[in-house]
Amino acid sequence: MTDPREPGDESASAQRRGVRSYVLRTGRITEAQTRSIAELLPRYGIAFSPGPLDLAAAFGRDAPKVLEIGFGMGETTARIAQANPAIDYLAIEVHTPGVGGLLKRIRDLGLENVRIVQHDAVEVLEKMIQPASLDGVHVFFPDPWPKKRHHKRRLVQPSIVALIASRMKPGAILHVATDWEDYAAQILDVLSAEPSLANTADGFAPRPESRPLTKFENRGLKLGHPVWDILFRRR
Repeated sequence: MTDPREPGDESASAQRRGVRSYVLRTGRITEAQTRSIAELLPRYGIAFSPGPLDLAAAFGRDAPKVLEIGFGMGETTARIAQANPAIDYLAIEVHTPGVGGLLKRIRDLGLENVRIVQHDAVEVLEKMIQPASLDGVHVFFPDPWPKKRHHKRRLVQPSIVALIASRMKPGAILHVATDWEDYAAQILDVLSAEPSLANTADGFAPRPESRPLTKFENRGLKLGHPVWDILFRRR
């Protein structure tokens, strides 16, 4: 999530465009990931378009829709989708190895309830997702931008949270998780200040069973690195 411009006094929409949901990185892509992209992206991918997306048509059915912002290599996304076949998951990621990784998991697990958009999540939310159309939003381990001077690049900021909330149905859950304590505190503050959202817990929430532990998270917990879950409901 790069932010080469200072927000200044721009409108809320312009400020959101100044923060991206990713930072471009180079990374090795495996042959299996490359093959998965070539064979499966035409079926499970949705191209970015500056117009409203018909979610029911994209999945071929009427079912609850959950948006995930930044799925990494897709381990958690695939496990959640496998455990909840009656729910559709629209997963957003820009990094090609991650897209290939999730596509491979989709094939290996026979998943039919996942679609992928390889594009900046802020633009997808602004242009493709219609208001009050989502039953949930997942933001698991967003880039913490640990240096203080880079905090303005963090995804969870008031204008973006307001945008996310506007795309959620009443009663929908926004679930954010992070293993950075200062970011967790910021996320809790920002979500608490959004008038259209209400905390489901008294502060941080216990990890719900619906968010599976990853190998990385398990290793961190064994080393004493806690994870904070924040769950807010759309009023």
